[in-house]
Amino acid sequence: MLATLLLAPVLAAPPANTYPDSRRDGTVETMHGTEVQDPYRWLEADVRVAPEVSDWVDAQNEVTFAKLHAIPARETIRPRLEQLWDYARTGTPSKIGGKYYFTHNNGLQNQSVWYVADSLEAEPQVLLDPNTLTEDGTAAISGVGFSKDGRYMAWARSDGGSDWKTWRIRDLKTKQDLPEQIQWSKFSGATWMPDGSGFYYARYDAPSDAEAMQAANSNQSLWFHRPGTPQSEDVLVHRDAEHPDWGWSPSISDDGRWLVVHVWRGGEENRVLVQDLSRVGTSLEPLIDNFEEPWGFVGSTGGTLFFQTTKDAPLGRVMAINLDAPKSKRIWKDVIPESTDTLRSVSHVGGVLAATWMRDATTRLTLHDMSGRHIKDIELPGIGSSSGPSGWPDDDEVFFSFTSFTTPPSIYQHDLESGETTQWRSSSVDFDPNNYVVKQVFYESKDGTIVPMFITHRRDIKRTGDLPTLLYGYGGFNIPLTPVFSPSRLAWMEMGGVLAIANLRGGGEYGRDWHLAGTKLQKQNVFDDFIAAGEWLIRNGYTRPDRLAIQGGSNGGLLVGAVMTQRPELFGACLPAVGVMDMIRYPQFTIGRAWIPDFGDPKVEDEFKALLAYSPYHNLTEGVRYPATLVTTADTDDRVVPGHSFKFAAALQHAQSTNADAPPVLIRIDRKAGHGAGKPTSMRLDEAADTWSFLVDALDMTPLQRP
Repeated sequence: MLATLLLAPVLAAPPANTYPDSRRDGTVETMHGTEVQDPYRWLEADVRVAPEVSDWVDAQNEVTFAKLHAIPARETIRPRLEQLWDYARTGTPSKIGGKYYFTHNNGLQNQSVWYVADSLEAEPQVLLDPNTLTEDGTAAISGVGFSKDGRYMAWARSDGGSDWKTWRIRDLKTKQDLPEQIQWSKFSGATWMPDGSGFYYARYDAPSDAEAMQAANSNQSLWFHRPGTPQSEDVLVHRDAEHPDWGWSPSISDDGRWLVVHVWRGGEENRVLVQDLSRVGTSLEPLIDNFEEPWGFVGSTGGTLFFQTTKDAPLGRVMAINLDAPKSKRIWKDVIPESTDTLRSVSHVGGVLAATWMRDATTRLTLHDMSGRHIKDIELPGIGSSSGPSGWPDDDEVFFSFTSFTTPPSIYQHDLESGETTQWRSSSVDFDPNNYVVKQVFYESKDGTIVPMFITHRRDIKRTGDLPTLLYGYGGFNIPLTPVFSPSRLAWMEMGGVLAIANLRGGGEYGRDWHLAGTKLQKQNVFDDFIAAGEWLIRNGYTRPDRLAIQGGSNGGLLVGAVMTQRPELFGACLPAVGVMDMIRYPQFTIGRAWIPDFGDPKVEDEFKALLAYSPYHNLTEGVRYPATLVTTADTDDRVVPGHSFKFAAALQHAQSTNADAPPVLIRIDRKAGHGAGKPTSMRLDEAADTWSFLVDALDMTPLQRP
């Protein structure tokens, strides 16, 4: 429960457009000859150390929860959400040292629990339960890494949704942790040597308490830790003081011979460093020495290393290079060539290459031998999304998951020798999927580009032109939006709402060119695609503007903020979550500078002009009637710092307050929560209940009875 909710019950909402005072000052910054107004810069301060900002958060929450909890529909929405959420779900297992390790949630547990079993049929035993770490469930496991010999599991704890991780090592025989703790790790996994002798990880220098949640993250370094030793004895593997914005993501080949380090600075493009650990006296050497294309290490056989890349192949391919050959004779060879579908991932499992492809935002799986020859397709149970296949190169089985809008997640085992696929785990949810219809449509954007969109709703509702409709989008960072099951969205559709998900440019649905078409100076394409989706839904008889809501989180929060300032008359309600709202100052906080390849750099004049043209915070205008808006964020979000949402909400309330009958502008701020990862189930339920209640009220919606 939120701390701000532990007050006396609120019985009635305050008058419309009555908001807490948000002090405006005269802060102005001149960039490239342009004056940039920033009257709410004081709201950027860290809530934990700035009393004025903390008081502002409490005051805003008091208004917000008074309004939301007075909406009658919430009394039925919250219990139904809990019923739908209460289903057992299991993660994809990993076979380590002859045992199987996987996560499981019995339904309403705040955090999923790690289990171990001697076989797929054996009774599992609890290995690590994060629900015991805190009473309120705000501590989460944010990363794990197993040593292949089955001796150790490194696991990372994050508190309050923060990206900061503290690594511990659990002895898999005793199920007890070793004494050491590895602190100040961020954006890093734990990559073990196969024999359990130690693992590689990345970390930053320890920040001060005042800087921990907001200061720009720079000078990441790569380290090696040996179990049973203090962090002070860790071995520095790599640091580059000349490039403070570069980061290091290590991988170890399954035979332990190769250390492969992906060098990143933001965006898809990365460099690659390689070290042959079998040879004494070697060090990391560059294999890919530029930031021109993405390169992802897949695996190795002897001296041959396999990588997934878009080099000269915008939809992706797999290439290999033999590092045992003399440098003058090392040649990149095509293994799995570019296809007409988008290659999303490749893994080296069971002596084969298992590939995950995307066709019009849905998944297909294929197996290839190590020369790239196609062996077979793995049949999926329907049109949806699959992750995996996962396993080790010497396994005789692989595992993958499958889900869709109306199919809860299921885990499948594929036997590589027999070729048979069997369902290992499935989920049972309190609904009938036959009561829902899913379709995919293709619509034309402003510049003529054809964009796909999924539409899902109850089978018994008809197009009337005024259906309450929720349009969701993201459009960035090469991330695709594929069909996935969501108990929260199911509750929305049960009530009679239409769900539409647009696959905008900037995402990963159609490869590298599709992604780049929604970046930097072309970012407006993303907003145009989203606006065109809304116009299509209206034109085709689903809804009308005052019953059309839009939603997005993070980069999707920016999306909502941008289009609602550009076309406020097109929407009835807006739900920007943890959004990047100040496009001029975003690189100055935490990992914001890593987003420059997608957004652009405010220090570059033409990119600054493009950013300022759509920056949500800077494009709000007094006197404009904006849609009803519920901004959501959290006080310890150190990915997209909450100051973005704070400033946007304050500016939007100020602009909206000039219209006496304008719809409400609320901001809902979770305490002890972050960007979203690791948020406990109880908080997710409360947030979903508040969100749907807000839409019911804002769209003048009468919820239907369950089908």
